[in-house]
Amino acid sequence: MSYHKILTIQDISCVGQCSLTVALPILSAAGQETCILPSAVLSTHTAGFSGYTVRDLTEDIPAITDHWEKEQIQFDAIYTGYLGSTEQIAYVRDIIRRLSAPGALAVVDPAMADNGKLYPAFDAAYVEAMKALAFSADIILPNITEACFLTGMEYREQYDESYIAELLDRLRAAGAKTVVLTGVGYRLGFTGVLVQEGDTRRYYEHRRIEPGSHGTGDVYAAAFVGALLNGKDPYEAAVIAADYTVKCIEATQGDPAHWYGVKFEAALPAYLKMLGK
Repeated sequence: MSYHKILTIQDISCVGQCSLTVALPILSAAGQETCILPSAVLSTHTAGFSGYTVRDLTEDIPAITDHWEKEQIQFDAIYTGYLGSTEQIAYVRDIIRRLSAPGALAVVDPAMADNGKLYPAFDAAYVEAMKALAFSADIILPNITEACFLTGMEYREQYDESYIAELLDRLRAAGAKTVVLTGVGYRLGFTGVLVQEGDTRRYYEHRRIEPGSHGTGDVYAAAFVGALLNGKDPYEAAVIAADYTVKCIEATQGDPAHWYGVKFEAALPAYLKMLGK
């Protein structure tokens, strides 16, 4: 079994099954030593809850980085999720530069936009900072909206295969190495993921379940990284992550009180089976 030390950098919503509260258990279940760097602490996530508290931890990141470097701590993989500011993005790039073990993998989920729009906290300066991080990573996991912001391509709700092909071509031209483009659906009732690795482009389609669930992007990214570190290639990891995410949504259906996330814990046995454990 491959055993790696991975660092994941993103916020932690204490309640809500997203960000670090899904990344840590999923990566640990995948058999990886999982270290965390919270970019902020929230009482709950921000979708549907009101009056939540937020503690920004940007100022703590440089001292944590210095301490890890002093202790000669290095990571075999660094995986980033939601980052709250351009300053945090700069700190993350510094961490990758200083704390990556030889041959370390950098995986970036450029969590900044969806449905054709940036998240409310972000602007054009944030997009430019994210470009620098994303295009220096080994693997990026954008949705279609994020890919459009990374390339300057016009966002379309209705698209065909040629549109997606151009989007991938533009990502590669901008410097992206391996791309896992999520939320790509060509027919009603289905969605999927398109993986561009070198000159090879492969698409995996799966059932689309409505309504959407909060935090599934974070579940997908963590499951993808966990599969990758278990020796799966990017396409295999993308398929496993997609199938696992669908099972998480299925495990939550029929429980309207659980509107704020998915019961990813209930589907972990299926995920481990997919990994061959």
